[in-house]
Amino acid sequence: MTLWFVFALMTVAAIFAVLWPLGRGSGAQDQGSEVAVYKDQLAEIERDLAAGLIPAPEAEAARVEISRRLLAAAASEPAMAPKSNLKWRRVAAALALAGLPLVAVAVYMPLGSPKLQDFPLAQRQRGSGMAQSLENLVVQVEQHLEKNPTDGRGWNVLAPVLERLGRFDDAVRAYRNSLTYNGESAERRSDLGEAISAAAGGVVTAEAKTEFERAHALNADDPKANYFLGLAAEQDGRKGDAATMWRALLAKAPADAPWRALVQSSLARVGGGTMPALSDETIAASKDIAEGDRNAMVRGMVDRLATRLKQNGDDVEGWLRLVRAYLVMGERDKAMGASADARQAVAGDAERLRQLNEGLRTLGVDG
Repeated sequence: MTLWFVFALMTVAAIFAVLWPLGRGSGAQDQGSEVAVYKDQLAEIERDLAAGLIPAPEAEAARVEISRRLLAAAASEPAMAPKSNLKWRRVAAALALAGLPLVAVAVYMPLGSPKLQDFPLAQRQRGSGMAQSLENLVVQVEQHLEKNPTDGRGWNVLAPVLERLGRFDDAVRAYRNSLTYNGESAERRSDLGEAISAAAGGVVTAEAKTEFERAHALNADDPKANYFLGLAAEQDGRKGDAATMWRALLAKAPADAPWRALVQSSLARVGGGTMPALSDETIAASKDIAEGDRNAMVRGMVDRLATRLKQNGDDVEGWLRLVRAYLVMGERDKAMGASADARQAVAGDAERLRQLNEGLRTLGVDG
């Protein structure tokens, strides 16, 4: 309400600033005019001459001089605009002052939404309950790109969204267009390869491998390309080559790389990794512990994590850590059981279930 009041005051002030001159008289313009003064002097000479106060020759001489000055003054003053009727100008100002807000309200009421309630930011960001869902936004972007197919930035934005929605074939096409209109880069090549693999059900096909090899040629340190090239080697039965690639990738990876845990679990899957701790704090605490004791400590943490998740199963990241830990320890049956329990725990939340399925797919647990 305060905001509307401020807008109303601003509107009134702007209207007054424009219309105030219409309501003012123009009498001040006539005051002090030289033309008026000379006309008064001519009239005064005529009165003096009639009264016999000055002789006729002097009156004529004065009349000639004042007339000359009158002509000069009239020629030097700007032409006056015709005076409009003050009453009608004030009527026009009043009508404008009242009419403009009324017209604005009359237009807003049928076109605007004056009764729309406030929509908190947190609810806008959830996606549920919004009139315009992610799919609708994607449709709008696609319609824009149909009219502007060379908009490389649009393809760059659309491609990962399509992949997240599971529209892998469309994502592949979008990534190809992004490469065409944005130019060559290792990141775009590896993104394209990932989309091709996703469309093939997680298999690094020959076409996908070609894209990863191109990305590696552009940037030998591209993490996605190196990971999927290792995955291709594993799928071809060359687990030793996969382990070598992933060890090299981990050796160059930053300590806080978000994909480090994925590479570690993949490395353990091919027999090239050691049992990881669940956190950096665990690593720091177990540096001086014997290998057997360290494994027992990690086992205890895994069991405590499993117990906690049975009591509160909303923690998607916790479920993924538990499944990853079982895979690293070589207990795939427990990993599959944990994944089933996780799906059951978050079945009522579509967003958490989607995140869980994506994480499990990344870990190679699709069942």
